[in-house]
Amino acid sequence: MTRHGIKAYLPRTLYGRAALILLLPVVLLQLVVSIVFIQRHYSGVTEQMSRNVALELRYLVEIIESAPRSDIVLDWVHPVAEPLAFEVARMPMPPGEDVITFYDLSGLSMAETLRAELPQVLRFDLSKNRQVWVWLETSHGTLSAMFDRRRVSASNPHQLLVLMVFAGVFLTVIAFVFLRNQLRPIRRLSRAAEAFGKGQTRHYRPSGATEVRAAGQAFLNMRARIERQIEQRNLMFSGISHDLRTPLTRLKLALSMQEESDETRAMLRDVRDMERLVEEFLAFARGDSLGDPESVDAAALMVDIVDKFLMSGGQVEIGAMPDRPVQAMLRRLAVARAVENLIGNALKYGARARVSLQASDTELRICVEDDGPGIPEAQREEALKPFVRLDAARNQDRGGGVGLGLAIAHDIAHRHGGSVELAESETLGGLRAELVLAR
Repeated sequence: MTRHGIKAYLPRTLYGRAALILLLPVVLLQLVVSIVFIQRHYSGVTEQMSRNVALELRYLVEIIESAPRSDIVLDWVHPVAEPLAFEVARMPMPPGEDVITFYDLSGLSMAETLRAELPQVLRFDLSKNRQVWVWLETSHGTLSAMFDRRRVSASNPHQLLVLMVFAGVFLTVIAFVFLRNQLRPIRRLSRAAEAFGKGQTRHYRPSGATEVRAAGQAFLNMRARIERQIEQRNLMFSGISHDLRTPLTRLKLALSMQEESDETRAMLRDVRDMERLVEEFLAFARGDSLGDPESVDAAALMVDIVDKFLMSGGQVEIGAMPDRPVQAMLRRLAVARAVENLIGNALKYGARARVSLQASDTELRICVEDDGPGIPEAQREEALKPFVRLDAARNQDRGGGVGLGLAIAHDIAHRHGGSVELAESETLGGLRAELVLAR
């Protein structure tokens, strides 16, 4: 089995791997001790006790052989067999082979030892509870001898194994409790880091071992630095927004007071384009200041967004939607902005758009399709990057932009633990943009 083949069977979680590290030595230790004990017990103790019984049986055979007649054999050997705790009788020998179960290791070892020490042994029967019946061949015929099983096997030999198993299980349960307590802070840290990656700030307090506490404190410091940087960036962009809007407003006012001409109309159009470009840039830069997650009915939100476009004259239709409300923890304004960007792009490069929603236990898929020219597969990944304009793929005569529509949607999806997936629309023939959000 290769190294990669072994990895396929190993646990993937930290808890599973820690449990494997804990259980594997315990199980191996129990197996080694059990094998050594069984070998010493069945190969050593049983063999020695069987030799002692073989000596007594040989003495009984000698007494039987010395009997003058066959009809008085039992009376002849009885005074000797009774003190030795043997019961000699004339019982018919069972047909077939020895009556010994395959898992009776001490019985198999005893039979092997007695046959090696006493050639007169013909058959064994260990089916009786705590009794051993052995048939012997003598000059006076076949006789059976019965003796207690405890004479060839130590009493309760399984006690050590049972004690080992119960002790191992008990100690393993205790170790699991301590292991779970040690891994709980790591799992809390991972959940806090995952939530922060989705734009959520979950309460976290470092706990556990020293190393885990150090990692947790490092995470808190990192989160604080990132939040402080985001706050400073938002303040800076707010100042930029104010500083840029003031001169643009003065320019619009000054141009509006001039005599109307082709030159002033072109300048006003440029000023409006500058305002729109500044708004798009600031919208992308302020991606973090879009409110806190709240329980939102995604289906109702999609209907409201489509109604807004219909009221402004856009040809947008509702596609497949769930039959019941779809509640999810979302940033309402952020998701609305992302969907509006996708619909705006669809109407900019196509004549009509279709919005549909698919919901599962783990994610939401908001699909926006159009009948425009679409985006070639080789350029779809590039289209999600900021400030990328695919002039060859999309008709720029329908309206200019700075290439932030898909980038803003992708950034919002990423902050919800999802992504934006681009494909070709099978129904409308244009672009199919799916906004995937984690529930």
